Amino acid sequence: MGFRAGIVRPFAKYIDRSIRDWSSNALRKQEQVFQNLVTKGKNTVFGKNCQLSEVRSYEDFKSAVPIHDYEDLKSYIEQIKNGAENVLWPGKPAYFAKTSGTTSGVKYIPMSRESTPLHFGTARNALFNYYSRTGNGQWLDGKMIFLSGSPTLDDIAGIPTGRLSGISNHLVPAWLRSNQLPSWRTNCIEDWEEKLDNIVSETVYADMRLISGIPPWVQMYYERLLQHTGKSCIKDIFPNFSVFVYGGVNFEPYRAKLEALVGGPIDSVETYPASEGFIAFQDCFPSEGLLLNVDAGIFYEFIPAEEIFNPNPRRLRLHEVELGVNYALILNTNAGLWGYNIGDTVQFVSKNPHRIVVSGRVKHFISAFGEHVIGKEVEEAILPVAMASGIRIVEFTVAPQVNPKEGGLPYHEWLIEFDNLPDDLPEFARDIDTRMRVQNIYYDDLINGNILRPLKITPLRKNAFRDYMKSEGKLGGQNKVPRLSNDRKIADVLARI
Repeated sequence: MGFRAGIVRPFAKYIDRSIRDWSSNALRKQEQVFQNLVTKGKNTVFGKNCQLSEVRSYEDFKSAVPIHDYEDLKSYIEQIKNGAENVLWPGKPAYFAKTSGTTSGVKYIPMSRESTPLHFGTARNALFNYYSRTGNGQWLDGKMIFLSGSPTLDDIAGIPTGRLSGISNHLVPAWLRSNQLPSWRTNCIEDWEEKLDNIVSETVYADMRLISGIPPWVQMYYERLLQHTGKSCIKDIFPNFSVFVYGGVNFEPYRAKLEALVGGPIDSVETYPASEGFIAFQDCFPSEGLLLNVDAGIFYEFIPAEEIFNPNPRRLRLHEVELGVNYALILNTNAGLWGYNIGDTVQFVSKNPHRIVVSGRVKHFISAFGEHVIGKEVEEAILPVAMASGIRIVEFTVAPQVNPKEGGLPYHEWLIEFDNLPDDLPEFARDIDTRMRVQNIYYDDLINGNILRPLKITPLRKNAFRDYMKSEGKLGGQNKVPRLSNDRKIADVLARI
């Protein structure tokens, strides 16, 4: 056991015991969080508007605080951006996490002085818990890499503003910085190709033991390392590499490829961080599902997914949930998000303790690579291009192609039934791709970073969508083909019709 692993081991055991304690008392912890939020929030602009001072119970709270999305809270966010204090939470936010919205463009998610330490703290606790439960702490005595966005922050009304992964770089404590790679200077490089080359140069001869990042970005890092060194697998470069930390996208489509690149299976720790709060993390190894983070300033509500767009959906607390039911996840946080529909759906796989799996998004989407593309974006990309060129579209749908049979980078496949084909199909595709990149900063990052190649259009024969709907027993009525899917179930059927 190395020096640092030995020093940390007692604290890791303490974290393990603490997690076991609060996870076994989740309902009590949630009630404490609820009471604290109402007490702290009642004197804010939002609290006064919703009369939080009159709230005495959860039933009162439901009557006072409606379900919100970002658009509903945007007027409050704008007040904060204009310099106002005590708007959604006491004081001013410590940070704004800048993120691509589903219907609102760029979103500015407040992170308070109470909530901000919990982002890094939960990530640390997840890793120390892993150490305690597996005995593997050797990663503490080597180098660690966190593939993330730039830590360079903008300033809005005195509030540092950037992407969550960049903000997280500012939260790493001094005792860990000596282990962290890449360097601050490299992390600030905006161009991904240039940044990746620098990361490879800085890490190729380092004693890398922990690697963290979104799977497609990590895959590209591995491939560049192997290309640079001529080695056959990552374990030949980093023989002490022992744990992979990931979150943000489903790992399973990438597992086989990443394990082949590494040279075999490796321990992993899955996390569920979001700009709105650190929601869950893997607490057992192996385990199904992620432990809901009930003691971290978030009071959770759950709405049956099929009711989310009802005028008065059922709002459930933790003790009311059932296993295997798809719930829209609603957050109330100590950063001032109230009745906030984060847009994710979850299912409980355990209630003792409370473990969840992320089952999707409230609406149809594509996020196979972390791009968060929604129907509104694809429609607003294709329709103006078609109109400008006199092209008539019968129907279309979009799906990710993670492992192209022809090889090369993955891409979004647009399956389109044209009434009249464009004279120049590649140019038509380029114009749509350009509009997609303007609308969605994550998609643009993936194209710029050579994680994705530009979209590919597959023209379909006449009546392809009609025949598909007929084969599914959904021809006519109010049934519609989803504009996009996060898997290839529809796309693969269409390709065979």
